[in-house]
Amino acid sequence: MNKKIPFALLATALLFAAARAPAEKTPEHQQQTAAETAAADYSDVPGGKLPEGVHPLAYRLDLLLDPRQASFDGSVAIDIRLDESTDHIWLHGKNLTVEKIHAQRKDGQTVAASYRQVLDSGVAVIAFAESLPAGDFTLHIDYSAAFDRNLAGLFKVEEQGNAYALAKSESIQARKYLPGFDEPGLKAPFSISLTVPEGYAAISNGPELAREPAGAGLEKVTFATTPPMPTYLLSLSVGPFDMVERPAIPPNKYRREAIPLRGFARHGRGGDMHYILDITPKMVETFETQLQRPYPFKKLDIIAAPQWPSGATELSAAITYREQRILVGDNPAPGTRLALVEVHAHEIAHMWFGNQVTPPWWDDLWLKEGFATWGEPLALTIMEPEGGHDLNATTSAISAMQLDSLASTRAIREPVTNNNTIRNAYDAITYSKSLGVINMVDSYFGAERFRPALGRYLETFSGGKADSPSFYRVIGEETDTPELTETFRSFVEQKGVPQLDLSLECADSGRAKLHVHQSRYKPLGSPIADARQQWNIPFCYKSDTAVQHCQMLTQVDTTLNVPGEACPGWIMPNVQGSGYYRWNLPTAQWQALVKRFDQFAPTEQLSIIDSAFAAFEAGKLPDTLLLDVVRQSAGAGKRQVITMPLRYLRKYRNNYLGQAQRSAFLQFTRNLYLPLLNSSADSHEADRQILHSTLLSFMALVAEDPQARRQLLDRARAFTGFQVPRDPQALDSDLYTAALTVAVQDAGEAFLTHLVNLRGALDDPRFENASANAIGSSDSPRQVETIHRLALSEDMGPREAFGLIQYAMAQPRVQAQHWAWLQQNFEQVVDKIPAQIRRRTPAFANTFCDRKHLGELQQLFAKHGHLTPGYERSLAQTEERIALCMALREQGRSLMEALPGAEGKAADSPS
Repeated sequence: MNKKIPFALLATALLFAAARAPAEKTPEHQQQTAAETAAADYSDVPGGKLPEGVHPLAYRLDLLLDPRQASFDGSVAIDIRLDESTDHIWLHGKNLTVEKIHAQRKDGQTVAASYRQVLDSGVAVIAFAESLPAGDFTLHIDYSAAFDRNLAGLFKVEEQGNAYALAKSESIQARKYLPGFDEPGLKAPFSISLTVPEGYAAISNGPELAREPAGAGLEKVTFATTPPMPTYLLSLSVGPFDMVERPAIPPNKYRREAIPLRGFARHGRGGDMHYILDITPKMVETFETQLQRPYPFKKLDIIAAPQWPSGATELSAAITYREQRILVGDNPAPGTRLALVEVHAHEIAHMWFGNQVTPPWWDDLWLKEGFATWGEPLALTIMEPEGGHDLNATTSAISAMQLDSLASTRAIREPVTNNNTIRNAYDAITYSKSLGVINMVDSYFGAERFRPALGRYLETFSGGKADSPSFYRVIGEETDTPELTETFRSFVEQKGVPQLDLSLECADSGRAKLHVHQSRYKPLGSPIADARQQWNIPFCYKSDTAVQHCQMLTQVDTTLNVPGEACPGWIMPNVQGSGYYRWNLPTAQWQALVKRFDQFAPTEQLSIIDSAFAAFEAGKLPDTLLLDVVRQSAGAGKRQVITMPLRYLRKYRNNYLGQAQRSAFLQFTRNLYLPLLNSSADSHEADRQILHSTLLSFMALVAEDPQARRQLLDRARAFTGFQVPRDPQALDSDLYTAALTVAVQDAGEAFLTHLVNLRGALDDPRFENASANAIGSSDSPRQVETIHRLALSEDMGPREAFGLIQYAMAQPRVQAQHWAWLQQNFEQVVDKIPAQIRRRTPAFANTFCDRKHLGELQQLFAKHGHLTPGYERSLAQTEERIALCMALREQGRSLMEALPGAEGKAADSPS
């Protein structure tokens, strides 16, 4: 176990220790330095999962947290069990200053120890003065650290003159404030006490038990011991929060005890917590009923964080949100309300999926994130049957196919071997593809068969951990359906979107056969190899001669007998749109299907649209037929169907629309969407209001419709009080980004200054985020330097700065200036944005479509990639997107030229 490391590495360690050594060494320092040098002498440094054989049994954490200060300190005692004797153990700690450390054996003997961080990812070694035998011991550590100022680990933020401290632990950020075992499968109970400024709220995972004076204006808050939990779910929040207490969620047939319910928002904003608190009891009870399992914790706190690097995090019994997601007031805009209920359902689902049953390692992330995403429409469709949540789920699953169509995509379950690549698993594959696969299984095999098995899985591993093989085993045993588990395996453990190519063969007798060939979908220019991948695909189709026929496709080629006496006039290859696959038909069959578009269910219409665009981008569907699909979608009755083609139209317009086709594009979009825009303008239905906001934004920003831009400009000027009296009701939050963007671009140079000033005066977190995006959307070359200064200034939050740069890079007129600045100031940009999303910086180049910029992107990360650990996946995907954009150029130009009234050829783009 204790093999020597290579001499070069050992020499580096010795030099590092010498560089840190003071001129005069105390005996204690000599002992520490010697121990650190010895600690470097190991070859078993774990870059990923920690070695087996060391088990945390319990944590006792005691911290002094005063967010008004620059740092914090405290101590932790960790009960540990060793399977074998050892003179060192590996654990996690990042940028911590350890003042004292020792081990205490069960016989009371104290063993001297030393601590040293070995890897920048936060892997540390503790070396003992003597070998510890197998068995139990307690590790005692006194330590301190600076509060992070970049939304990672235990960080502080200042809002409206008050300071707050919050812990963002997921995925591997707990190590920045806690020396411990920072892996999902290493669950242990936590006993936590926090010493905080007198009168400050203090929130953690357990209920508050006691609060007592701690001297010098401080109080010590003690919390109940938690159930076993992983470090990534730790919650610590301290500050002058408003607390909104609600009646406890009452007991029910699944739960004997009431659940205390509270909301926390920064000072002065507690009144904005009412909406989310109002919907929480029903949501919790819905999940309990569907899963037939009780809520697994003793209380539920909802926290609106003044700053947070992601939208929300499912910290056990203390769900924490980026405040603009949930501080919506009592009458939120429809789109804002929809986003709130979706994210809240997701986080509530996590209390079972991930928190009660935890994946042992990050390669099984889908078992928490996929099922939590699936849980959103599951609960919301029951709570709001007419809310269209099934359509939102189908749209989400289809959106994952965009990423899953890349050669550089990943499987849902894929080995994670390095700490720096863990966050790459947090993508649309884990969330939305998993949703699509689970929904497909639930639909095909039936909720009455699948969901009780899911409850059995939760019951079997309650309070513990479970990986994918364990999940497959329990689901298989409960349902006694091998096809179900094989379906999961084939979709979870291989990447790519299944493509089904179908053809009809009709005999003279009229009886028909349907030939189905499965392969992996690949667009034009794709480097995907022609490997004979195959899946176990739950396949359901219908035709004008058969209501529905289902069969499991287990072979590359399958021939099915079509029920009925006549040859079908049309085939719909994805009944209810529940299958996670794309499909293609001969042109005549496509035409028959599109002609009857309005006869299909909305989820089926979504499948038609997606498969049509996929076939077009694979070079297998005529552009005129695709335009027919777009026209049909605009006549549909559901918002999700109407708006699904918009992102494709935006892409083709940005990359392939020449000046000669501009008027034709504008006329095409006007003919399709202006009638819908006008008819939805004064609707009182929430879904029609969302449709109106979506179409108005599209017509203004993509179709450049003058009337739409004028309308948004007038609203933005009135809302912000630019050269007119301010009207706070002139604009709802669903249109913040679009309206402010138009104003930045059209209202004159002075509006940008006005907007920046208003950001400092207006306490509206959704406005703060949207205005940052709008500032980035300026297309004035004269404002570029101002925007760059703002991006890196203290006036712009880390998360807002990331969004500003993303929007800036999408502006064609000034893109070259922004790209040059980004290359020259990449280190400062990386320092500014949240650590959690730095790996995504290659995606700033997603809007490029030429070889020159592709080469510059590659050079940038060859030079600076070390600043953004884990960037490789994002870089590979961005490179591939740029290459696919170039490969689609001929198809895209052809489509633009096929628009009614289009003239000439599209302008050349650089290659």
